[in-house]
Amino acid sequence: MPSALAIFAHPDDIEFVAAGTLLLLKQEGWDIHYMNLCTGNGGSVQMNSEETAAKRLEEGKAAAKILGATFYPPICHDLELNYTPELLRKVAAVVRESKASIVLTHSPQDYMEDHMFASRLAVSAAFMHGIPNLASDPPRDAYFHDVTVYHAMPHGLRDPLRKRIRAGQYVNTTKVHDHKRKALAAHESQKHWLDVSQGMDSYLITMDEMSRAVGLLSEHFTHSEGWRRHLHLGFSSAETDPLKEALGSDCLISVDYEKWLEE
Repeated sequence: MPSALAIFAHPDDIEFVAAGTLLLLKQEGWDIHYMNLCTGNGGSVQMNSEETAAKRLEEGKAAAKILGATFYPPICHDLELNYTPELLRKVAAVVRESKASIVLTHSPQDYMEDHMFASRLAVSAAFMHGIPNLASDPPRDAYFHDVTVYHAMPHGLRDPLRKRIRAGQYVNTTKVHDHKRKALAAHESQKHWLDVSQGMDSYLITMDEMSRAVGLLSEHFTHSEGWRRHLHLGFSSAETDPLKEALGSDCLISVDYEKWLEE
């Protein structure tokens, strides 16, 4: 059974931008895996750090169960995520344990540092998948089939310097949107936090709007998740696009983006 692994920063990040793609892969027979690197301990004005981390851990487990994904625990607190050998070895262990052919992660350019460090760690951990001399923590055997890394759309669909970002391919998540929404709803502690901290009327409505916005960019789908495929060198023996191969017509390649890559 082929497997896909989502590596993101905080509890609920996967549900906002990647859960639909995971669900579609699962429908195609893929084994799916779910990891938030941070505990989410900063995400409350009602609970203290320890209470928040415990609450968000249970919410993350519940969301992964709704998705039918294997859950991996976080490795650090919010805004303590950095590109360090210690954390890299922990993420590499999860990549090797999942034996992922697809790794989904944040955009390399995003609105906050945790997202960007999560992206860097995911990319390097995927690169390590077939290098047995580089140890993981805990120790896990290297594996040698191809890995392809895909980067999600950044929050706000812009990079930190406000430049608009377009996806290289769009996944049609319309038919699994309600299922994705149920997984996001498991993160119930986030409604109050996001309302207070970011002025969001409702985190579920915000996800709906983001999903429709990416759907509009696709020019084909009502709800969509957008992805940019990482360069294959060092990850696979040849350029591959297993997401397109697995999802077929539900994965639309942007011709304009492919042309732009060659300019």
